[in-house]
Amino acid sequence: MIRTVVLFTAAAAAMSCAPVDPASRADPALAGPAVKVVGEAESCISRSQIRNTLVRSDQVIDFEMLGGKTYRNVLRSPCPRLGFEEAFTYTTSTNQLCTPEIIYVLEEIGGKLSRGPGCGLGRFVPVEYVEVEDD
Repeated sequence: MIRTVVLFTAAAAAMSCAPVDPASRADPALAGPAVKVVGEAESCISRSQIRNTLVRSDQVIDFEMLGGKTYRNVLRSPCPRLGFEEAFTYTTSTNQLCTPEIIYVLEEIGGKLSRGPGCGLGRFVPVEYVEVEDD
C-alpha cells in the first residue's frame, strides 16, 4: 500500500514538471471574436448604458453599450464556471460598474439560480469587432 502512494506521489511530481501547453497561456483577451482596441482602458462604465453582456470565456466579458460602443473586460484571473454558465450578477450602490468590482457567476442548480464564485473585474477596454475575411 505504501509503494502505491509513493509511486503516485512520484508520478504527480513528474507531471508537475511537464511543459505547459503554450495555448493554455494564450492572451485571454483573444477569447471570442477578433477585436481591435480603439481607445484607452477605462476604470468604470455607466450601468445604465449597458445594452448587453456577452461572456466569451471564464476570463473575458464584452459589454455592449447603448450607442454601439463595446468594452472588453479581461478579469484579473479566470472565474470558475463563468464561461459555462454565461451569466453573472453584481451589486453596486452607484450607476457605475468599476474595476475591481466583484461579479458573481449565476449558477442554475436544480432549476434555481444561485450566486456562485466571485471574481474581480479588470479594466474596460474600448474595442471594435473585426470582420475576418475568408480566403
